[in-house]
Amino acid sequence: MRLLRNLSKDKLAMTSLAVIVIIVAMGIFAPLCAPHDPEEVNMKLRYATSSWSYWLGNDHLGRCVLSRLIYGIRPSVLWVLVALLISVLVGAVVGFIAGYFKGKTDAWIMRLCDVMLSFPGYVMTLAVVGILGAGLEHILIAFVVMKWAWFARVIRTSVMQFSEMEYVKFAKASGIGSFRIITKHIVPVTFADIAVIASGSMCSMMLQISGLSFLGLGIQAPHAEWGMMLNETREVMFSRPELMLAPGLAIVIVVSAFNFLSDALQVALDPKLMTSQGKLRKKEVGKAVYEYSRG
Repeated sequence: MRLLRNLSKDKLAMTSLAVIVIIVAMGIFAPLCAPHDPEEVNMKLRYATSSWSYWLGNDHLGRCVLSRLIYGIRPSVLWVLVALLISVLVGAVVGFIAGYFKGKTDAWIMRLCDVMLSFPGYVMTLAVVGILGAGLEHILIAFVVMKWAWFARVIRTSVMQFSEMEYVKFAKASGIGSFRIITKHIVPVTFADIAVIASGSMCSMMLQISGLSFLGLGIQAPHAEWGMMLNETREVMFSRPELMLAPGLAIVIVVSAFNFLSDALQVALDPKLMTSQGKLRKKEVGKAVYEYSRG
């Protein structure tokens, strides 16, 4: 409730949250929202312009662009969210174990994370796709394999910071079990960091999956995906730019919404940032009033 109250003070954050909720809902209920079958081929409507039946026109196979755009939410956003949640869950478990127990456990886990993070993300993703073959599920597997180590390292740093607090030491001295201390005293205070890094990572993962699909390594035809839709319109990008504009704008809008929400979450979950931001705004307003009064 406090989080929503703090977010409600930021109009851009609420707008971004509304956009994300609407997009996710449209992806979940795509069969109800899409006006046509996204895979229905009708060569008579090849490159047809927008009409009352086809608001965004038709592509090179006469398929409804709007329907494909709506169904494209599933691989471009929803499945990326699933991969992100799995990565965060694995990284959080490993990060909490390393940050709380420290010692040899922390050393072994961090060396494993160092090995995983020593490989560039795109190179490792391409390697996984090369071994397993092109496909959305293989890219998502690569995301989980690569991202969990980064989440584990970031979360471990946060856990180590809070595990040294006085109330945690008192809980240990009182004989409270480690699992209860982690779930009751450390998880709530580290949730802010986890939420911020997760929402920020969503942007990069969406751009990566769209880029790989654009290269033909992601979801395969005839299924719809925003990056693949951009690839399919390359030949007519100058004669029919609106076909490329639709998926391109969709990517920009959703990525921007997650980006703005990530920044807003960081402020809403950290009272110090809210206070400093409020003071900064008051200073700017006071300065503007002073300059106005001077004429």
